[in-house]
Amino acid sequence: MDLLIKNAYIVNEGSVSFGAVTVKGDRIDAIYRYEDGREPDEVRNAATIIDAEGGYLLPGVIDTHVHFRDPGLTDKADFATESRAAAAGGVTSVVDMPNTQPQTTTLALLEEKERMAAEKSVVNYGFMLGATNDNIDELLAIDPRRYAAIKLFLGSSTGNMLVNDALKLDHLFKESKKLIVAHCEDESIIKNNTIMYRAEVGGTEKETAELHPKIRTSEACYVSTYKAVERARKYGTRLHIAHVSTATELNLFSNQSLDEKNVTAEVTPNHLWFDDRDYPALGNKIKCNPAIKSNDDRLALWAALYDGLIDTIGSDHAPHTLQSKEKPYFDAPSGIPSIQHTLLMMLEPFFATTESLDPQIAPTWFPLLVEKMCHNPATLFGIDERGFIRQGYYADMVLVRPHVETRIDRSDLLYKCQWSPLEGMVFHSRVELTLVDGQVAYRYGHSDECFGNHPMLLTYNK
Repeated sequence: MDLLIKNAYIVNEGSVSFGAVTVKGDRIDAIYRYEDGREPDEVRNAATIIDAEGGYLLPGVIDTHVHFRDPGLTDKADFATESRAAAAGGVTSVVDMPNTQPQTTTLALLEEKERMAAEKSVVNYGFMLGATNDNIDELLAIDPRRYAAIKLFLGSSTGNMLVNDALKLDHLFKESKKLIVAHCEDESIIKNNTIMYRAEVGGTEKETAELHPKIRTSEACYVSTYKAVERARKYGTRLHIAHVSTATELNLFSNQSLDEKNVTAEVTPNHLWFDDRDYPALGNKIKCNPAIKSNDDRLALWAALYDGLIDTIGSDHAPHTLQSKEKPYFDAPSGIPSIQHTLLMMLEPFFATTESLDPQIAPTWFPLLVEKMCHNPATLFGIDERGFIRQGYYADMVLVRPHVETRIDRSDLLYKCQWSPLEGMVFHSRVELTLVDGQVAYRYGHSDECFGNHPMLLTYNK
């Protein structure tokens, strides 16, 4: 046996059980629950033994919404730096977005990105293909098992890939056999608001990020999401709404089980963590599209996560240089670096409010988090043999240490951009260990010794 992880609370498929997991090669070999007996003597001679000491062992996080900026935007980030930040955050697989330079809109450009990631990444990787007004037929002709999903921008954002041809959209929704992931903001509402506020405050001291939710409004989100959902229901399209940010959009979703609905939704930790009261202190550092909105919206998103209206959690990790973020509001780009701490952000409301984690409490919320960050992304995107702690699956796992402090300090950030809106905050858990394909990709306090594994291109079964 190559590896034995013992004395762990294993969080998987709706339960928390105390036990051990063994790994052979790149696969999970066996799972032992101590209520049924200890691991057998023969596996205690494993080449490597890790005593979890009561830590929590989860499937590796699958982040299906990242912008690693490679190729063409590598002054902001690249696959080498950002995949290391991902591993340090317990993320073992990522799906990268197509709004790079050049934009990933053809099979040839997809294959070029795959070769680049194979040379740089320390976590498993996959890619979305981007839809444009001109490439719909080409997208539909590509084998759907070659890529993670079709990314559709129904509002312009970084790298403007807006698709606004109604006939082309109907064709895509009618014919696509692949999941469509949509960025939904109404372009006309945003443009009109931008013109109005530029005329009113442009170039003055009032030109700040506090304008962002006034320009990229709840109405802009709802109108666009409503149209996308109506199209999906008309044609039976599998549609995933990215980074839901408003309470009103939640009325468009159902809390059926994942296999019963064709329209699903994602939330980001940033929209769960921040609200418009944070703009005065953090300014453009929390400028992202769609905008972070009110506290009422934030609380509604938390409730929807628990109620099953929201199905996945994705970071929307989108780094920019600090210099560009320090420009006046209208000139500063949108996007937040976050992947190194998204798991800690999601754990914090629970670890920060309990003196000790009662195993009777854990089953009510920890499996839900694992469902949204691990199980559902694998199921929804059809990612083969990942996202669960199952015998025979790839050994992608993360060990979390509860009730230890993690202070967010710039010197510990692995992002190429070297900043975070979380700097100075203290979290009450820690990513102790990240395994990618059975190899240690990150270990707290020993990161210089890690990051040497060779991860894989994700494969898909639908």
